[in-house]
Amino acid sequence: MFELTLRLKGNYLWPAMWGKAFSDDDPLNAVMANEYGVVIGTSHHEPMMRAHVEWERYGVGAWDYTTNPDALRRFWREGVTRMGGHESLVTVGMRGDGDEAMTEDTATALLETIVADQRDIIAEVTGRDPAETPQVWALYKEVQDYYDDGMRVPDDVTLLFADDNWGNIRRLPAPGSERPGGYGVYFHFDYVGGPRNYKWLNTTQVERTWEQMNLAWEYGADRLWIVNVGDLKPMELPISAFLAQAWNPEAMTLEAMNGFTRDWAAQQFGEQHADEIADLLRLYTRYNSRRKPELIGPDTFSLLNHNEAELVTADWADLARRADAVRAALPPEYDDAFVQLVWFPIHASGNLTALHVETGRNRLYAAQGRAAAAGAAAQQVRDLFARDAELTRIYHQDVADGRWNHMMSQTHISYTYWQQPDEDVLPDLAEVTPVAGAALGVAVEGDARAWPGSGGGPVLPSLHRHGVESRWIDLFDRGDQPAAWTLEAGEPWIRLSAAEGRGDLRVRVSVDWSAAPEGQAEGFIQMRGADGTEITVLVPILNPDAPVEPGRFIEADGHVTMEAEHYARTLEGQGVEWRVIPGLGRTLSGVTTTPPRPRRRNRGRGRVSNTMSTCSSRARSRCGWCCRRRWISGAGRGSVSASPSTTDRCRW
Repeated sequence: MFELTLRLKGNYLWPAMWGKAFSDDDPLNAVMANEYGVVIGTSHHEPMMRAHVEWERYGVGAWDYTTNPDALRRFWREGVTRMGGHESLVTVGMRGDGDEAMTEDTATALLETIVADQRDIIAEVTGRDPAETPQVWALYKEVQDYYDDGMRVPDDVTLLFADDNWGNIRRLPAPGSERPGGYGVYFHFDYVGGPRNYKWLNTTQVERTWEQMNLAWEYGADRLWIVNVGDLKPMELPISAFLAQAWNPEAMTLEAMNGFTRDWAAQQFGEQHADEIADLLRLYTRYNSRRKPELIGPDTFSLLNHNEAELVTADWADLARRADAVRAALPPEYDDAFVQLVWFPIHASGNLTALHVETGRNRLYAAQGRAAAAGAAAQQVRDLFARDAELTRIYHQDVADGRWNHMMSQTHISYTYWQQPDEDVLPDLAEVTPVAGAALGVAVEGDARAWPGSGGGPVLPSLHRHGVESRWIDLFDRGDQPAAWTLEAGEPWIRLSAAEGRGDLRVRVSVDWSAAPEGQAEGFIQMRGADGTEITVLVPILNPDAPVEPGRFIEADGHVTMEAEHYARTLEGQGVEWRVIPGLGRTLSGVTTTPPRPRRRNRGRGRVSNTMSTCSSRARSRCGWCCRRRWISGAGRGSVSASPSTTDRCRW
């Protein structure tokens, strides 16, 4: 982990907080981190260099400063004492036990007392002014409420702003703000909490991270960037991008970011297939970012409106075919890496999406009495569930002879609340007992009901001359024998993809607009079944007589759709301009303002000064890791020449 961090130009680590204790499980962990020059901290929930689980092991009484302050102070003192001279960034403050809020209300006076007492402990243990020990206050979740309500900590403490756990930075420094401790950002690629965890596969677009962290850089939140990466393995691409931007934010321009995924693909697999592999990586992350896999359910993608479910599953199926083609074309020595980084996440994500869509189809069709179709959808769900397990087996056992066994053991199917299920569970499926003989049923787009048996009659969503090309009618069997049927258009301008058939079939309904009446009109389709069923389907249309100007976006069916970058004009001013970010968002691109304000120029460029709090942050973004060790640790404070290696390597 330390080697990986350094290779990626990082130098700071929060060990995972659940069930493990970095310094207590193995006292040599901190020694080894110090040898590598990796700065160790603890999470927003673990003050004073103590892991969360250590209170369970050694704590006495409640994790409550109002009732148990002496025990907590002893516990924290041991953490600072154990830290010794190792390079560390001490988290201050306090949250409730179990990563929860400390109190129901915002107890500002209590938290101010806690921070003051923690700094007294730091001073007593180190024998120095507490300002000489680097500290951070993480404004995570409810802790930001304290800050928003006016609570402040000493200026030497770094303020760590946080995103909302879903990639949206909640707050940044006010323009022009300066404080010796500076500001930072805590970001998430992985999250445990409500409304659901997301921990299985990468769902964070490089474009998204760049846009948010560039905002942080421009506003001066540049002292510390840390990202929650969870299980590490699925996050190789976004981790690489995040740390490349953190190492040199100014060099990670919009253009550099736009080419990053392609360059990364070439670095892993060579130039020949880099463009196609980069597109696969960008698209699978985009599709996953539309709705994180853990949050997808049977009702996420509509089976009734806009052909949404069919379009989404078709996107994944096409991506899987492309991944298969690249895998077949790559030299064998790249196969393990390609499966792990590209092929598996595409197939696994698409398979999971299809599983939920088919579960929704099974339940819809069962409610409509579609006996055979509901049963076929149920079997498809079972097959997809088995395929999920097989894909995991391939990752664990076939890739690199099992090197990454258990890295994909994260459960992800059948969440019932925010926490992950104990194991992946086949979704509940519905069964239908068919009626005896032939029995015809009809359903139409946009309506979950089926006829005969529902009130009123079926009505298709309106067809608009400038809208979708067609609507659909489903004809299906409710009995154990296939039912023959015929369709007859009641108007000459109504077009049908089929006029007769037997059993289940989706019939497309379109309009010959050259023959249709102008304005609003209504036609009908008469359906007759061999079982004696007769149903009339109404077909409303709107045929405007106004011409369509090129380049215009037309409202149709109550909707108007356009991409953000297809604006007519933009208004810039005061150093701010609108810029298109290719690939950001659900479809084509996103648009943002940049820069939010002229970049704050740090004082002291070109020097490493005698305290961490006044060291040029711009110099830090360029200097070598050994120089960082020197100013973070405080060794040789007052002169970088305290270490020959520092003097030799530092070019600032």
